[in-house]
Amino acid sequence: MYKVKVNEQYSFDIEADKEVKVNGEAVTVDRIAMSHGLSHVLYQHKSYNVEIVDQDKEAKRVEVKVNGHLYMVSVADQYDLLLQQLGMENLQTNKVKEVKAPMPGLVLSVLVAPGQEVKKGDNLLVLEAMKMENIIKSSTDGVVKSVQIVQGDKVEKNAILLQFS
Repeated sequence: MYKVKVNEQYSFDIEADKEVKVNGEAVTVDRIAMSHGLSHVLYQHKSYNVEIVDQDKEAKRVEVKVNGHLYMVSVADQYDLLLQQLGMENLQTNKVKEVKAPMPGLVLSVLVAPGQEVKKGDNLLVLEAMKMENIIKSSTDGVVKSVQIVQGDKVEKNAILLQFS
């Protein structure tokens, strides 16, 4: 059993055993995989071009383009549903309190300030190591509590660079 949400607006219960059922009704779909991420689907005598635009396996979200229209699809499996029933769905989030230097190097620039809100994947700072510039990105969503370094600082491996609140 899967709970599928489309654009955070429409919900579907999908069972995939010997046959596929959507909200308890058997569904017949004819699908041909064309190329990587692109499929052609026939459903109820209508043709659909389906393309996977972006996929986040960890978050179980997929951005799908169907006949030129974008849809954000999130999927919850039986384990996600069980965790939700037990009130434990938030245990899957990464709570990172600090960012440490992955290697010794020189801080070229600090791209965030205390109190700034950052999202997972946002650039935090640029660290030069072995004559290469390395952009250190945020591994989580959060608010910067403090910045422990300034431009020009030399840091050792595992030195605390900044903290999240």
